[in-house]
Amino acid sequence: MVYEIGNQTVDDAIARVLDGEQLDRTDALALVAQPVEPLAAGADIVRAQFSDGTVDACSIVNAKAGSCAEDCGFCAQSVHHDTGIDTYDFLDPETVLAAAKRAERDGAQRFGIVVAEKGVSKKRRPEEWADVIRAIRLVRDETDVNVDASLGLLTEAEATQLAEEGVNHYNHNIETSPEYFPEIVSTHDFADRVETLERAKAAGMELCAGVILGMGEAPTDRVDAALALRDVGVSSLPVNILNPVEGTPLGDAAGADITTEEIVSTIAVYRLLHPEARIRLTGGREVNLAADEQHLPFEAGADGMLTGDYLTTGGQSPAEDLEVIERAGLQPNTSINDFDPDAVGRAGDDDAAVETAAGTATSNATNDMARD
Repeated sequence: MVYEIGNQTVDDAIARVLDGEQLDRTDALALVAQPVEPLAAGADIVRAQFSDGTVDACSIVNAKAGSCAEDCGFCAQSVHHDTGIDTYDFLDPETVLAAAKRAERDGAQRFGIVVAEKGVSKKRRPEEWADVIRAIRLVRDETDVNVDASLGLLTEAEATQLAEEGVNHYNHNIETSPEYFPEIVSTHDFADRVETLERAKAAGMELCAGVILGMGEAPTDRVDAALALRDVGVSSLPVNILNPVEGTPLGDAAGADITTEEIVSTIAVYRLLHPEARIRLTGGREVNLAADEQHLPFEAGADGMLTGDYLTTGGQSPAEDLEVIERAGLQPNTSINDFDPDAVGRAGDDDAAVETAAGTATSNATNDMARD
């Protein structure tokens, strides 16, 4: 079957991707320069051919907040930045489980245990590592969601143990291109992040790694980041959009340095470069896209989202996310967690005990914290 949008550059790219060919950097840069409408339509054709017509929802818990020694310029949780967020040590594993159960009820297919620091160290902090493992086991054994983890840099031994405990995806975002990375982070290198991803993959975990758009990067950086992620082999590519946090180096901006058209265009190019990955729209979408625009990335190749709240602030409700999926003409994924859509957003008896700024498990008291 021949698919034609009427834009030669896009049509050629569609044909080549559907024939199993990988597009290169020159191709991607040519696509970025195309009008957003045909580019989005072409990416949607590719998504429809490689995807199952669903949007896969994940949720997270901020299992340890603040006091991170790294200096990432966007991050509210760095000790280098005065952002005024609440900080706490690793949560009781039962609290993590309560967050996972809420996420399960609200339609998440996977649940990420996130720690904001350079790395949870099995050697230096064995008691904390033991709590991490216990939390993983509780979520794995007592819910129907896949358990994921984002624990910073990993040793080979740590990666092996996480895989053996059943961690499905390991999340470790590269944030931006190798060239632009030093403009955002100085306390570790781009290569450090890639090395951890390679260790996680070698241990048997799937990779969830993505970017933050709107940090002052050029379109070439967005392309180069996508190509770096393809080189390492991600199966889930989260696309965040900067929501500047006061007190961070990027917090003085009036808003993210990116337009709606650029967001949609970038999602579309990422789909064409990663035809078989879940392209996941994540943090910052609610503040950078109007309510009547949020469906647009899902009509341009996106087929995943982070639902509920983020690391240090609340997002929109999972019920609203279901409406976004419906407006895009897609269906929520239920392959792992066959949830009841009518129950999404309803409070459960255990919710009062969930006092975290995390996932769909947040309490109202933490909704005004600064977004990471």
